[in-house]
Amino acid sequence: MSHALPDLTYELGHAPHIVAGVDEAGRGPWAGPVVAAAVILDPAAIPDGLNDSKKLSAARRAALFAALGATARIGVGQASVDEIDRLNILHATMLAMQRAVANLPTRPDIALIDGNRTPDLPCAAEAIVKGDGRSLSIAAASIIAKVTRDRIMAELDTQFPGYGWKTNQGYGTKPHQAGLLRLGVTPHHRRSFKPIHKILCEDSLLSR
Repeated sequence: MSHALPDLTYELGHAPHIVAGVDEAGRGPWAGPVVAAAVILDPAAIPDGLNDSKKLSAARRAALFAALGATARIGVGQASVDEIDRLNILHATMLAMQRAVANLPTRPDIALIDGNRTPDLPCAAEAIVKGDGRSLSIAAASIIAKVTRDRIMAELDTQFPGYGWKTNQGYGTKPHQAGLLRLGVTPHHRRSFKPIHKILCEDSLLSR
């Protein structure tokens, strides 16, 4: 069964207003920040092949990341591990989205948000479930957020080798679990996440 590709239906529905697509990367991993991106596309220069970042190869994402950087208006924001642990992952994601929109070079009239919730923004906002597969602006934001976060995790992997972050991006894969058992918890692990919290509790009991 073929699936429709994202298009400009939502964006054109808000014409002539300035529309930004907003998406995040990194809600589920055990380590690293959550990253959000906001993208205002140039309708006359939309790169071919924009789609939900999860449906694209790493090489294709990198090429589209570069193409968007040359043609679109982009804002990126993130929430740190400390903010994730203090606020919870949902509120930290909303904070990252707010920062992404604030970092746009142009203030949008409306933001199309991937998902079923919208952050408090200085513009109108519309939540679109599975929006990264429906709206080109959100698809673009998903690519910017994903590539940005993957590069952050690759850099952290050089500082904290042994967890496989360059390939697992902080998700709870077997190599990551093995690294935790062998090396312990780093400052970049999300202590509020159950698997990490469990390890810290066990370590605390053993050290008594």
